[in-house]
Parts: sequence; C-alpha cells; structure tokens
Amino acid sequence: MEDPQVIPSVPPPAAATEGLADNVAGALAYITIIPAILFLVLAEYNKRPFVRFHAFQCVCLFASWIVCSFIFVIPILGWIAGGVGLLAIAVCWVMSILKAYHGERWKVPVLGNYAEKFSQ
Repeated sequence: MEDPQVIPSVPPPAAATEGLADNVAGALAYITIIPAILFLVLAEYNKRPFVRFHAFQCVCLFASWIVCSFIFVIPILGWIAGGVGLLAIAVCWVMSILKAYHGERWKVPVLGNYAEKFSQ
C-alpha cells in the first residue's frame, strides 16, 4: 500500500510572466489600434524589437486609414482615390497580420520605413 502522506513530485507550471510569443504579439498588434498602443506602453513588450516594429506599423496603417477616409469625402475623384487607398490599406493590413504571425518582419511599402525608424 502507498503511504497517503507521500506527495509525488510534480514539475512546476511554466511561468506566467513570460507573456505572448513575439509572433503572436506582432499579429495581435494589428487587431485594432488598442493592442498596438498597449504593446508600445507595456514594458514587457516594448523592449522586443519585433513587437515594437509591428505595433508602430499598425499605428502608421491606422493613420493612413484616417487620411484615406478624409479623402473619401471629396466627390468623384476622392471616392476613387479613397476607395483605392482603403483597399490597398486593407490588403496591407491582412498581409501584415499573416507575415507577423509567421515571424517575418514585412515592411508595408512607404509606411514600413517610418515604422522601422520609430521602432528604433
């Protein structure tokens, strides 16, 4: 018979303070602007270059989305330019999520250079 007072040795669970993996945090940064701002503010994530880059790139995409939305107000020519701009931003946004999740540091044309400069 087993002694009821003997407790088997169980390894401790993984530390909860490690946070998210870089690829997951980078992809989550693109889900609205709120996680991107949180990743830039929280000390645990703002020291990771991969996460900082993707958070800043999300902020740049958000700013360009606002600019295209204002252009969209102008009749006819603004509708065309704003529609094309918003479509391009949507494609870049989806590509950024996928590339970040796969661990790649993909730069959006033009905006990626600004994000890289801000993240250093």
